[in-house]
Amino acid sequence: MTEQTAVAVEEALAGASTDVPEYLSWDSGVRRTITVYIPLAVFVIVLLFPFYWMAVTSVKPDYEMYNYKQYNPFWVHSPTLDNIRKLLFETDYPRWLLTTMGIATAATFLSVFASVLAAYAIERLRFKGAQHVGLAIYLAYLVPPTILFIPLATLIFEFGLFDSPIALILTYPTALVPFCTWLLIGYFKSIPYELEECALIDGASRLQILRRITLPLAVPGLISAGIFAFTLSWNEFIYALAFIQSTEKKTVPVAILTELVTGDVFQWGSLMAGSLLGSVPVAIIYSFFVEYYVSSMTGAVKE
Repeated sequence: MTEQTAVAVEEALAGASTDVPEYLSWDSGVRRTITVYIPLAVFVIVLLFPFYWMAVTSVKPDYEMYNYKQYNPFWVHSPTLDNIRKLLFETDYPRWLLTTMGIATAATFLSVFASVLAAYAIERLRFKGAQHVGLAIYLAYLVPPTILFIPLATLIFEFGLFDSPIALILTYPTALVPFCTWLLIGYFKSIPYELEECALIDGASRLQILRRITLPLAVPGLISAGIFAFTLSWNEFIYALAFIQSTEKKTVPVAILTELVTGDVFQWGSLMAGSLLGSVPVAIIYSFFVEYYVSSMTGAVKE
């Protein structure tokens, strides 16, 4: 076979591999639309609709909320900021927001700190029964908070912590530590043992290894556990409702329900504005650390 013939054959094969019949290309596009784009669009609409409804209701006058015959419930005809103004300047919402931020931050720090020590001990120290301890910690996460409510309430009253934010800071880790520990165990498992073995040979202690080697490599896992703990602390309702009584010390989820509902009158505009503003800090945190969150989830399942 001459060189020209070989070149012609290669060009023909290349053309045959790239040219796709029109009906096959159309069929592939339709299949992709049906199996990917339409389900994705439905998912996005269902996911974002509550936020859209809260935003619309926050700037909607009362007469539009209760008159669906003349006004479209999915749109605002005469926007107003009275609901937001009432929420920010006629209630203790700014204080509720700061209180919730402080409680969630402190509970997250305690939970992640305890989870790091527990996960490192279970995964790296290799003591007898470590796997069973890890499984028991994860099973503790499956215990409903309502079961722990009564004994925790007894302890809170006996220690004199009722109606104090410290009560929530100390009780939230009971639900946060088990899952964070389980998550960090999976992430620590993906870090090579050889790095720590080399450090041990060089004379490093376990605390030095944890601080200088393991934790820097486990930053995505720490961020993921922190986001999880912060989100649950921010949205927690049962303990915050039971352990806090003073209006100025309440958290956002409890305050907007107990303070903005008087009898059978629901201040829907202020309620939706409070819910929308209360979700902003969590959304900001997710937007900044979403890459670390995804990488931790993928790294935590490596074997």
